[in-house]
Amino acid sequence: METETVAVILSAGLGTRMRSARPKALHLLAGKPLVEHVLALAASLEPARVYIVLGHGRAEVEARVGARAIAVPQEKQLGTGHALRQAMPFIGDEADVIVLSADQPLIRPESLRALLAERRRGAAAAFLTAVVAAPAGYGRVLRDAAGEFSGVAEEKDATPAQRAIREINAGTYCFAAAPLREALAALEPRNAQGEYYLPDALGAMRAAGRRVATAAAEAEEALGVNDRRQLAQAEDILYARVRDRWLDAGVTLCAPETIRIGPDVELAPDVTILPFSMLGGRTRVDAGATVGPYTVLEDCVCGAGAAVEQSTARQAVIGADCVVGPYAYLRPGTVLAGGVKIGDFVEVKNSRIGEGSKVPHLSYIGDAELGAGVNIGAGAITCNFDGHSKHRTAIEDGAFVGSNVNFVAPVRVGRGAVVGAGSTITADVPPGALGLERSEQRVVPDWAGAARTDANSR
Repeated sequence: METETVAVILSAGLGTRMRSARPKALHLLAGKPLVEHVLALAASLEPARVYIVLGHGRAEVEARVGARAIAVPQEKQLGTGHALRQAMPFIGDEADVIVLSADQPLIRPESLRALLAERRRGAAAAFLTAVVAAPAGYGRVLRDAAGEFSGVAEEKDATPAQRAIREINAGTYCFAAAPLREALAALEPRNAQGEYYLPDALGAMRAAGRRVATAAAEAEEALGVNDRRQLAQAEDILYARVRDRWLDAGVTLCAPETIRIGPDVELAPDVTILPFSMLGGRTRVDAGATVGPYTVLEDCVCGAGAAVEQSTARQAVIGADCVVGPYAYLRPGTVLAGGVKIGDFVEVKNSRIGEGSKVPHLSYIGDAELGAGVNIGAGAITCNFDGHSKHRTAIEDGAFVGSNVNFVAPVRVGRGAVVGAGSTITADVPPGALGLERSEQRVVPDWAGAARTDANSR
């Protein structure tokens, strides 16, 4: 029978050091819950199945994970060995079992592949190790005189000499299922915590004459997220990795340490990201675009040659050669065609703006459809909400709108029409027509002087 690969993610712990009502696995790292980073890691091996062992916060984590993993309950949290036992009834003896932790999001896919390769070279088990400067809190890897693995000493059970060892158990394993099942059945809680430690299974295999291999990981990969400080450290590491990847791919990052780019962002060569910018979600930026400084893009598309300065956009499409900002806000549903100008203090929501149109400053465009070549003057507002429902405004190709115009939707301005400044438009303006709504201007001669004289006489 062909060996299949099965992944098991351990995610049953309480996470008391996070000091949070939220399950630890759902705390955000670079915009995504910790567990989603580990699910992506597991998926990199294309396993036959992924199981996730859940305890505290089970319903919330299970809802987030959905169909990406099969939930296995651990009713009593009695340690990592006990947690893995819960999944074993669902795993056949011919499988390779990859064991991951939901609070270790920094393991690299290449380290996981190396781990699996070590197991398949005839070992009953293999696990990742790392040499770290400060090993406190981690299990120390014990080796015999020949340098072969002989056991793991947990921090609370280690001798002073063992605590001085800097090679640690990184907490990621690959087991052959049949010897794993046997070792788990024999585990006893002989430790300071009274728990069933998964690393003890490695020692049991070694004592039974089976080979246990190790694969080396970088020190940062072993970082577990147990508190807010470690969460912040992990986020710094992850963002640094992402920045390095894009620098190598031909992206210019100015003051890169100030820039945050999420793991699912896509950048083309010759993109420039300026300082203090944040790109998250599934944002894509095409060749030659410039983003920043001080810009936030979340789940956006930014076309080739576009420039977005000191602005925020969420779930928006910014076409090629658009100019956005400074201080613009593009809300969900915004779609800008090529060459659009969105200027300072402009907010756009759930609207499509045609090629070459301009909304230069101080305007709100919501629930609207603007054609190509439209010019919107300063202070224009689409009044889209009547207190109960949203209504749309349509402004057709080539229309010119003066400053301080209110469009009371639903309303349409025809192709090539002109709307005079200061108007409140409540009815359609036909193509080529002038729409103008103003009260008659009244002039009172010498009013200002008379008013001042009257005020001074009081």
